[in-house]
Amino acid sequence: MTAIVPALEAGLPGLLADIEELVRTESPSEDLTAVTECARVVAGIGTRLTGAAPEWIDGSGRPALRWRFGSGDRVLLLGHFDTVWPVGSLARHPFEVAGGRLTGPGCFDMKAGVAQLFHALSALDELDGVSVLLTGDEEIGAPTSRALIEAEARRTRAVLVLEASEGGALKTERKGMSGYGLTIAGRAAHAGLEPHKGVNATTELAHQVIALSALADPAAGTTVTPTVASSGTTRNTVPDAARLMVDVRVATPAEQDRVDRAVHALRPVLDGASLTLSGGPDRPPLPATASAELFELARDHYAELGFGALRGVAVGGGSDGNLTAGAGTPTLDGLGAVGGGAHADDEHVIVAELPRRAALVASLVSSLQRTSPAGPGKVGP
Repeated sequence: MTAIVPALEAGLPGLLADIEELVRTESPSEDLTAVTECARVVAGIGTRLTGAAPEWIDGSGRPALRWRFGSGDRVLLLGHFDTVWPVGSLARHPFEVAGGRLTGPGCFDMKAGVAQLFHALSALDELDGVSVLLTGDEEIGAPTSRALIEAEARRTRAVLVLEASEGGALKTERKGMSGYGLTIAGRAAHAGLEPHKGVNATTELAHQVIALSALADPAAGTTVTPTVASSGTTRNTVPDAARLMVDVRVATPAEQDRVDRAVHALRPVLDGASLTLSGGPDRPPLPATASAELFELARDHYAELGFGALRGVAVGGGSDGNLTAGAGTPTLDGLGAVGGGAHADDEHVIVAELPRRAALVASLVSSLQRTSPAGPGKVGP
């Protein structure tokens, strides 16, 4: 497979051109027209490089694209083409390649990874047992594609996620995520004349913030973070309503269950106040056990390609890889572009790493498509 490296390096101008086309096709998750147009561009690139057109799968007006080569049940390549950047962001953050860096909204997360995926596949002589699934709603929690992602994962033996990589490390663990909304109802009263007749929703909010924060367990890797809060209408009115959003990250399903039970067990402290809870567990953890064998395989291939040592890292952020790991399929994440600044003004990709990463993906796919499905949780032949 070492011969694949110079071929992909020679193809770098074409890869950069495809990334540019994707970045210039802005695709914020909530803009269905923009996401659909980007899907057309992705489909065109994928068709040109693999010789096969995708299946368009509609989820409430939001497209996902699926390719299956042969049985498609040995390895699934997973990614997304939506971004957090609103249409018009190119005016402030134009696509540019300079000083060995590529910049532009969504380049790192994860349009470079999408283009890289297809260039990796195009470098292989044969595709059999390979599936590709690219979605348009990852950045908003995969509300329409979750069932599709989980179903695709269950029918395959390994998942490679083309999410981006900070510093070149693969993501071997991701925390699970839960999100909650808490609405507090109190009773309004004049804050000066008769505050005792009111039930202060802001005070109740403070009690709940303290109770929620106490659910964190740093030793177990569990964070419970009250984030967005609002209450009240005017300075001289006892607030009759408050709202709170809570972000939870966990390393294990047991911790996710513990926190969920505790959040649902919350009760108001003030007489006359009431609580209404929404939300719950969103994405399960991607544990080290789900990625261990695939990471060892990737580390071997990386060394054989002459790239040196490959690192793995545990991160708090989630991806659709959490869903595939939760479905019981071995999953390795972070195989996309190397760079940094996801969702930020300094978002960028290291150009020299693009063909190297594509070579690693191609090498892994070549290896995995030659083995027979070994059942859930297994990677070996």
